[in-house]
Amino acid sequence: MSAQELFFLAALATPFAIGTLLIALGRRLPAPSMTMAFLAGAGFLLPGAHAVTACAWFAQSIDPATGYAWVTTLPFGIEPIGISLTLALNGISLPLYTLAALVGAAAGIHALGSDVENKPAYLGLLLLMLGGMLAMFATMDVFFLYFFHEFTLIPAFILILRWGGLGRRTAAIQMVIYLTLGAMISLAGIILLVLKSGAGNFNLLALSHAIAASPIDATSANWIFGLLLFGFGILVSLFPFHSWAPPTYTEAPTPVSMLHAGVLKNFGLYGLIQLGALLVPAGLTAWADVLFWLAIGNTLAIGIVTLGQQHLKEMLSYSSVAHMGTCFLGIFAFSLSRDSATALGATVIVMFAHGLSTAALFSLSHSVQRRTGTLEFDENGGLIKRAPVLAAFFATAAMASIGLPGFAGFWGEMGVFVSLWKLPLWKLLLALCGLLISATYMLRAFAIIFLGKESENIAHQNTLSPIRDITWNERISTGILLAALLATGLLPRLITDNLNTALGGTP
Repeated sequence: MSAQELFFLAALATPFAIGTLLIALGRRLPAPSMTMAFLAGAGFLLPGAHAVTACAWFAQSIDPATGYAWVTTLPFGIEPIGISLTLALNGISLPLYTLAALVGAAAGIHALGSDVENKPAYLGLLLLMLGGMLAMFATMDVFFLYFFHEFTLIPAFILILRWGGLGRRTAAIQMVIYLTLGAMISLAGIILLVLKSGAGNFNLLALSHAIAASPIDATSANWIFGLLLFGFGILVSLFPFHSWAPPTYTEAPTPVSMLHAGVLKNFGLYGLIQLGALLVPAGLTAWADVLFWLAIGNTLAIGIVTLGQQHLKEMLSYSSVAHMGTCFLGIFAFSLSRDSATALGATVIVMFAHGLSTAALFSLSHSVQRRTGTLEFDENGGLIKRAPVLAAFFATAAMASIGLPGFAGFWGEMGVFVSLWKLPLWKLLLALCGLLISATYMLRAFAIIFLGKESENIAHQNTLSPIRDITWNERISTGILLAALLATGLLPRLITDNLNTALGGTP
């Protein structure tokens, strides 16, 4: 086994191992313990370090015959039934694995600076959540793709239920009901896909080869894609199955909001691309009109709801749901042109960029609340005078979320809308309206909180205790995410070369 493969396995195993250890130790470790901070820090930062090096090594490590790098199979004794834990990365999974690692590092740094009860268990559960998400994008086996997603929901549920906001119980239960329903529907689609493929196992590469040799019949393809669309769609908060997401992100502890909205939600889109659009494109064609209008529901209907929010974290939660519409439009665009490198590649870039910007905005919303005591818009105003660095960070994250040039989201959104050129003009304009709405609510939030006359609440808070700018802990946590957005925005080849290779385009 090469050093790169060992590093890959260590990055995947470390969050599980340290997370389990911290939960086992529990209250035996005092909150300010340096041992706890060192262990948790290693668990959060090692995957981030590996992701950065993986991006640098990937082109030299990829196997041209399979399109995967660092293929490693761990024996579990279940291979005779067609299931094996095979770990590897390809050009589609690498950006999402990197997203999980970077958001995990940022969320971990944020959590290390927090003051919560039973901090070892809190950090341990966050590490288990991170480990599940990393493994989810790093497996070639469709069964384990599904397994790790379901595993990740367990620590997420406990974290929300134990450390969430006032409405945490309702939000957690609602999340479980919706996501269990979505998981059951998507599992039915996965099983039908495996049975109809004739591959005899759940390996993604074997499924791809089997279907390429003998395509699935149209009727079965329609059923498979329909099950995957609505199953994964519920997990991604596809309109009108979105109502679980905003309360979950609002009531969750900030690191959980960062990981859930920024990373975990991408599981459904990733599955719909890898298993739906690429393996049963005929099914996508049959469901294309339905997918288009549901995506418009996200961008327009949820976008308008987002405009009416008066609470920053609730606005960001609805914004995250609205942005999913652009991703679904990218998958829809593949049905128009069959240009996977443009349509699906752009969709992955939007997923990557949105995950980073959303995580950054949730982190910064907590920074606002720590200084003003509230996230209500009518109790904020003029904060730029007290916290100019916080204002600059928030403005940067907001611009990245809108998809302005210079940030990764620009290339993704441009690619999605370029892929929609075959649409009638009125449909294209309808899709573009979502961009105007997102710019409006993001700029409105920045203007209310940071610009204009200082609110009475902020003046009062400042008399009680002088409002200080964001700490180095907060700057580093958010800075990791903003740096990645800028790096991939200014040098998109960091993502696009590997995506083009995986999707059959020109590197």
